[in-house]
Amino acid sequence: MTATAAAKKIFPTSGEPFLEITREGPLFIVTMVDNENRFTTESCQAICDALDHITAVVEDEELTEAAVVTRGQDKFYSNGLHIEKAFSVPGFTDDIFMPMLNKVLLFGLPTVACINGHAFAGGCLLALAHDYRVMRSDRGFMCMPLIDVIQNEIDLPSPLPSGMSALIRYKLPHHVYRSVVLEAKRYAGKAALEDHMVDAIAEGVEGTFELAKQVALKLAPKAKAGAFFGMIKEDMYPEASSYLMSGKAKL
Repeated sequence: MTATAAAKKIFPTSGEPFLEITREGPLFIVTMVDNENRFTTESCQAICDALDHITAVVEDEELTEAAVVTRGQDKFYSNGLHIEKAFSVPGFTDDIFMPMLNKVLLFGLPTVACINGHAFAGGCLLALAHDYRVMRSDRGFMCMPLIDVIQNEIDLPSPLPSGMSALIRYKLPHHVYRSVVLEAKRYAGKAALEDHMVDAIAEGVEGTFELAKQVALKLAPKAKAGAFFGMIKEDMYPEASSYLMSGKAKL
């Protein structure tokens, strides 16, 4: 069976699916299929398990070209944390969500976020944890609506954990970081490209997906570097990674 003909893998392997992996040549396409794709303990574990699966496949098949593209469906890339479920778990942010972001940030293959729709809060952070971002130009926003949440008196454990803040700070120019966290500015595709939040934009869901795959295909040969690819990322983001892993990782 060829890579492109291989059956899709679904995670988690039991219960309601959160994501599925399909393959197109050297690309591993990770599609989140849970409508708004909100983060819970189960969905964070599914993402980590999916990345472990991809790593195992690359090693078992001795692939010299590989890259990962993540995407949502329809209106949402991800609408962030499932507040009720996430904060019902003690230590969710420090021990589950941020270690998942760190795993994406330092993953040993090139990663491209295909932002097909809204990427709010935790969804914005997940996109930023990727190496590259391709965003839909005609619909959807990237946003960290933290200040709005605080103004609406929603009870959050802390304003912005250091790991999340460090990730945004490393990934964005300072003036954009300021607008993101202090103003909760919503970035549509064109503005996100102008302010270097994303690397490319395209029109429509399929157009964005095709461009994301083109970007990933150019990067796929970098997989030849093997473990060194992830080690380079460790050197790129030492502070962000340290803060993201400041809790007791349970994934």
